[in-house]
Amino acid sequence: MDKNSIIGYVLIFVIFAGWLLYNSNQQELLKQEQAIEQAKQDSIAEVKRLDSLEYAKNHPKAVENNIVGEAIETSTSDTQAVQAAPVIEETPEEFYQLENDKLVVQFSSKGGIVNKVNVKQYKRSDSTDLILFESGKNEFSYTLNLKDRIVRTNELDFKVQSQSDNQLILVYTFPEGGSIEQDYTLTEEGYLIDYDFRMVGMQNTMARKANSYDLNWALELPLQERTLENERRVSTVYYKYKSEEDIDYLSETSEDDEDDLQGGVHWIGFKQQFFMSTLIFPEGLEESGTSISVEKPETAEYVANMVADMSVPYSFGEVDVHSMQFYFGPNHYKTLKNLDIELEKTIQLGHWTFSWVNKLIVIPIFNWLSKFISSYGIIILLLTLFIKLVLILPMYKSYLSTAKMKLLKPELEEIKEKAGGDMTKVQQEQMKLYKKVGVSPFGGCLPQLVQLPILIALFRFFPSSIELRQKSFLWAEDLSTYDDWLKFGFDIPLLGDHLSLFTVLMAASSLLYTIYNQQSQASMNNQMKYIMYLMPVMLLFWFNSYAAGLSYYYFLANMITFGQNVIFSKFIVDEDKIRKEMEANKKKKVTVKQSRFQKKLEEMAKKKGVDPKKLRR
Repeated sequence: MDKNSIIGYVLIFVIFAGWLLYNSNQQELLKQEQAIEQAKQDSIAEVKRLDSLEYAKNHPKAVENNIVGEAIETSTSDTQAVQAAPVIEETPEEFYQLENDKLVVQFSSKGGIVNKVNVKQYKRSDSTDLILFESGKNEFSYTLNLKDRIVRTNELDFKVQSQSDNQLILVYTFPEGGSIEQDYTLTEEGYLIDYDFRMVGMQNTMARKANSYDLNWALELPLQERTLENERRVSTVYYKYKSEEDIDYLSETSEDDEDDLQGGVHWIGFKQQFFMSTLIFPEGLEESGTSISVEKPETAEYVANMVADMSVPYSFGEVDVHSMQFYFGPNHYKTLKNLDIELEKTIQLGHWTFSWVNKLIVIPIFNWLSKFISSYGIIILLLTLFIKLVLILPMYKSYLSTAKMKLLKPELEEIKEKAGGDMTKVQQEQMKLYKKVGVSPFGGCLPQLVQLPILIALFRFFPSSIELRQKSFLWAEDLSTYDDWLKFGFDIPLLGDHLSLFTVLMAASSLLYTIYNQQSQASMNNQMKYIMYLMPVMLLFWFNSYAAGLSYYYFLANMITFGQNVIFSKFIVDEDKIRKEMEANKKKKVTVKQSRFQKKLEEMAKKKGVDPKKLRR
């Protein structure tokens, strides 16, 4: 392997390493704002508490009717304002259920909300049912401004108006007139629920200035996967505007983050590593003032708490309807893409410069192979063979260039000796030699860079692929996370508390490939050699906690490349023939073709009356 080939590998390594460091260091930078943000939240909480107290003093009827849902913490002097509130016996909470082959959805009479969702075809890492959110760990409540009080729907007891196999309508009727209907329909798509919120005959009950009402949606998301750290790292709130194709999201690396959105929100998704709960507004949410936030606790009690506060317009019609949809299901690329709302973009497949590899090549091949093969380890093997087959021509050209540079090594060394320490003269003489023998100094470098998009694309594909989730292969129980072949029982800095065997094999194969190519690297300085030997060790630390499927792929890719080079050297590339061709090229007269840019310059010179031949001297 010549110097330029090494430069190609080092460029790939440096770009890849920089990219990894950029993604991993964001959390540390954002932690600096945590104290300020916490103080801000505490101030807001205190203001809300004082506002609730003031409302209780000025609206004793609301307190007596047990309508004000905010917890009012009062001092001794304030207690008398709310002591008169009678104790009202609560109506027992009732539960209803809709089910299809994908979901079991439980509803509660308290607030008429989706209370619990079981995704039937998946299990948690502990083999229990996969529950997207637990009863009591979710909130979906409207705040309505009536003429004489404020009502929060999560405190109202809804009754069943009608129920069928795929539809449930819950209703609450106000004593002074008007009602609220919540209509849920489990759709044929399986993971979608059509949802209509209807206010019927409420035009005389709502406050006249109430041209909107608030919707609060909050979920405390439980741990679904094996490692809390990995799942928490990729869990956050995503959103999309109706008028835009791109999506956006809150910081994944920050423990706390929030944002205020404009009008026209299309959907808001609470995303975990492999599953998501999404509220969709098919026509777009017209009102501005939507706020979203994510909070990731320091404890292991839950993964994250995600909140969305929205403002919904009200028209004062006889019937005011807002149609929405829920998506409760897996982050499966094809499933999300079929919804045609850009929800598949929440799956992190990399920047568009690399994600096209996953979308156009990797995912279609992966899905096609999975129709015929049940072992995902075999599927990854066949995928690797296909990718290497596609790249065989540039890899052959890279090896051929390396072989030519190896044969030129004695002459290159001779040029260095004759030029002494004049590096400018060395480069000039070497370029002349390259032109004579017909060798490109970048022939070994550029083909290596062709692999870069695939390298980064697959780095994003394997950890995001739900197809690999809980799929075993050889000693790995789950290809979507690391295989802890050796458990230490204690943490080693940068390595963790385990050692992944697939990562060890990947690092060992990289080292083997480096050693094999040392015969063509004799011209490298010692510093370059140390870098080449250090790379496999660094990969061991970097990939030890990544998906086993990713390390397995890199191991296969290294071994196949190693085998390709052996075949090239033993059976395809004839060094004696190459040497004769280069000697024959030396005897030919070298004609340097002008580039288009050079021709353009000469044409401009002629127009100005300048002789181009004099410029070339």
